[in-house]
Amino acid sequence: MSWTEQELNTVDGTDELQVSSYRPDGTLRPFVIIWTARLGDDVYVRSAYGPDNGWFRRAKASGTGRVRVGGVERDVRFEVPDDGVHAPLDDVYRAKYAKYEKRIVDTVVGPAVVGTTLRVVPQD
Repeated sequence: MSWTEQELNTVDGTDELQVSSYRPDGTLRPFVIIWTARLGDDVYVRSAYGPDNGWFRRAKASGTGRVRVGGVERDVRFEVPDDGVHAPLDDVYRAKYAKYEKRIVDTVVGPAVVGTTLRVVPQD
């Protein structure tokens, strides 16, 4: 499956995404609000507070979950992205969130977040 152009435009136009991962019993954990960015036809999320951030740790361990953004709700897989996406993704995050203080945006860009970046791939 892939994102529709309308869904990708929604990600572009919405600052916050709600993310949840599935528990082993198949139920969803509570949704957490985070920033998201689109790069090409892909959607990415990053943990601003490192690899021990609860939502990130659970999403990576589960590999599956659900996202909500601007009226769109999809079941997804969480995948480790290719190394080549990080520099252009930094640029997307900087541009999208430029209205916020630099110190806040800096929590989701740069070498420190390479290991806390997930590609969000629709399943349904």
